[in-house]
Amino acid sequence: MINFSDHARLQIDNLSSSYDGVQILQDISFELRDEEFVALLAPSGAGKSTLLKALAGQIATDSGSVRIDGVELPQGSRARSEHFAYMPQEDLLSPWASVWDNVTLYDRLHPDQPGHSRDTVFRLIQRFGLGGYEHELPAKLSGGMRQRAAFLRTALCPADILLLDEPFGALDVITRGSMQDWLLDIRRDLKRTILLVTHDLEEAIYLADRMLILYGRPSSIRKVIEIDAPPEARTREWLFEQAELKAELYHILENAETAWPGDNDDLL
Repeated sequence: MINFSDHARLQIDNLSSSYDGVQILQDISFELRDEEFVALLAPSGAGKSTLLKALAGQIATDSGSVRIDGVELPQGSRARSEHFAYMPQEDLLSPWASVWDNVTLYDRLHPDQPGHSRDTVFRLIQRFGLGGYEHELPAKLSGGMRQRAAFLRTALCPADILLLDEPFGALDVITRGSMQDWLLDIRRDLKRTILLVTHDLEEAIYLADRMLILYGRPSSIRKVIEIDAPPEARTREWLFEQAELKAELYHILENAETAWPGDNDDLL
């Protein structure tokens, strides 16, 4: 059993989950500190998306506990929605709604809760690089702009832990790099705890304070790697100097046990 620190914001203890009669995750244990950025790396089919969906309450778990500030959360998305905001791989923007209506979806679905002022939303739209597109439909946006809109919609949820499931995975390499630069810059303003799932080794090194390596049959956390450079010290030049760490990660994942043949990684 993991020894959780006194300042842990999120505590995952011995979490296990199955899909279609096959155990995917077994005894997952880790913690996230307040405003920490953690990347989750794993081979295809190892259960990265399953873990995020389990934390968000979208799928049931077999055993284990999820605690926020030491208080255990019950199963179910309704019980966990105030703590977790989940951003899936696809942007899922409503094609018939403007950028403004898309990013303020949470406030419109929860009119009984305190929402964001128009001035706040407008300021954030500018900060997220969407100024001038408030009233445009998603079809008018580039791929990177769509992802920023989806990210802003997630950030405008009151939840203080963001679960990001490969948010830049579908973008071309140049756009993905600019989005990584943007997220590294804006994380200081977000003041959120973030768990990022990614296949991109450089993305994990560039953005994360720690990396969790998930693999096995069933999968569990096999290695934890700390990144000691603060976000403000990271540049593309710094990233190029991390070739040895990238090679280490590559060999770990290359030699890791992966999911059974025929498994659908989109479901896992």
